[in-house]
Amino acid sequence: MPRSFFETLARSGLLFGAIITLALCMLPAKTAGAHHILGRPAYNLGEDSNTPSSLQTEVRIGGFDVTTMVFPAFPQPESPGRISVYVTRVADGSLFDGVVAFTVRDDSWRAWFGFGAEELKIGAQRLDDGVFRQSFHFHEAGDYIVSAAFQADGEPHVIDFPLRVGPPSSVRPIGIALAFLATLLLTVSIIQRRRAMTGKIRGAREGQS
Repeated sequence: MPRSFFETLARSGLLFGAIITLALCMLPAKTAGAHHILGRPAYNLGEDSNTPSSLQTEVRIGGFDVTTMVFPAFPQPESPGRISVYVTRVADGSLFDGVVAFTVRDDSWRAWFGFGAEELKIGAQRLDDGVFRQSFHFHEAGDYIVSAAFQADGEPHVIDFPLRVGPPSSVRPIGIALAFLATLLLTVSIIQRRRAMTGKIRGAREGQS
């Protein structure tokens, strides 16, 4: 096999690793099935809580405006929290009077490899004083994606928003990408060295014969 093959492999390995790194670095947060999402810190208090919310997400999906709020500002493992969802019709501002189902799934690097990727139902709530309220209680710290889904006008509507429980993880996508790239380059380097040594041994044997 010509040496140029391994040179091509090395170059393709570098290119592949660079593409993976760039893709992971540019990987956006999980987005909802909606036209646009705006996430920002929200310091206004909840209707029945003196604790500020951690993130307010505003979504327009179909003919509805949906606002989600998570309480408290910094959810912790083994501590209760609450999600408040407001759903109004764009046409006239009237409240959606139905059922909103809440599910959650892991959004950490483990989920990329299929660990803990299953979606768990945490509840289904009816309108209560203009708000859909869902409590939660996580046992482990981590990054999660919460989905709020409802049926209206014969169509499903799903809103996804991030939820961080506990302190931020020290493992980041960029770190995983760099580790992957380093492993890829090391593998290619080992293959090249072995190929070179095999060629030298073969050449020495042919020279002796």
